[in-house]
Amino acid sequence: MKIGIIREGKNPPDKRVPFTPEQLKTIQQDYQGELTFQVQSSPFRAYTDQEFLDAGIDVVEDISGCEVLFGVKEVPVDQLVEGKTYFFFSHTIKKQPYNRKLLRTILDKRIRLIDYEVLKDDEGRRVVAFGRWAGIIGTYNAFWTYGKKTALFELRRANECQNLQELHRELAKVQLPPIKIVLTGSGRVGDGAIEVLNSLKIREVSVPDFLHLYFDEPVYVKLRSADYNRRKSDGGFDKQEFYTFPERYESHFQKFAEAGEMLISGAFWNPDAPRLFALRDISGEDFQLSVIADVSCDVGGAIPTTISSSTITDPVYDVDRQSGEKIPAFGSQTSISVMAIDNLPCELPREASREFGIQLTKWVIPALMEENSRILERATIARDGDLTIEFMYLADFVNQDE
Repeated sequence: MKIGIIREGKNPPDKRVPFTPEQLKTIQQDYQGELTFQVQSSPFRAYTDQEFLDAGIDVVEDISGCEVLFGVKEVPVDQLVEGKTYFFFSHTIKKQPYNRKLLRTILDKRIRLIDYEVLKDDEGRRVVAFGRWAGIIGTYNAFWTYGKKTALFELRRANECQNLQELHRELAKVQLPPIKIVLTGSGRVGDGAIEVLNSLKIREVSVPDFLHLYFDEPVYVKLRSADYNRRKSDGGFDKQEFYTFPERYESHFQKFAEAGEMLISGAFWNPDAPRLFALRDISGEDFQLSVIADVSCDVGGAIPTTISSSTITDPVYDVDRQSGEKIPAFGSQTSISVMAIDNLPCELPREASREFGIQLTKWVIPALMEENSRILERATIARDGDLTIEFMYLADFVNQDE
């Protein structure tokens, strides 16, 4: 089997790679005679063409001879090669309108699409993700934003740090008043966020204490879905029902928006679930949140102030509390500053890629050698011009007019 590592085609280009040069070298040695790799030349990657060549990996311009192609972000439709098997984050499973054409083209070109986001083990747990790195860098950026907004301290940008160790050293500059911080998300993103909060020695407190007590130090609360969602009929909460029928629930997040000054949002959001708050709520006198780091970055999703994604070069925009409109960052002390970078791990791309490649090596490479691997079958969104059974719910989305 010949496997290709594609050049990232989105603009601005993503610097991450699915595998590092050393990882590809090891895999080729472990599967000698069974697997070979070709890397499409790219001037943008965090790992250079020369590093791949030094590891004994072919670097080429044309990888159309490969059967399986690995990327990171969505592949531009004009770069998709007919009949291939692709691995990448397609951002289609929530019916994202901006990727409707991508999924249509995948079907038209009879491509097998295996999406990293739905690669899961037999217990339904995701096996490959950049979530921890998004959580670390997104939370770091939350404090970078707070420092810029308040002029209390100044941090270097995360992408100016050589590695995670240097990023943690930079955090030593943070000087916080006794603010209250809200964190959502219990998965990899939440774990990454807590790494930063622990590095800053910010204490976790309970929901009642967060809401009702005053502190002389910064504190944070980690919220579960049950803490800010309630059944419309009686105010109760059932976890299984919430995940199966989220439309039966409403948000009661407002009390956290009144108590907290910073929100770090890392929870998965179902489009049928309630949003945390409405855009009109931010104009209320009691709405105290002034910095929102939307690490999950669902535009038009759980956080209504995420009007658009932001970029590494332009990481923050403000939202005017009265009009709800997007305005330049830090132009007004009363506005809400929003950090919504949609490719956060790109700020530390070498380390993020290395961890991702370890996960792929453990779970995906052996699965490729199996016939009808369950893990790959479950993550296959499209094949031979059709959606697979599990993803047939996307049929109306694909066929919908632009």
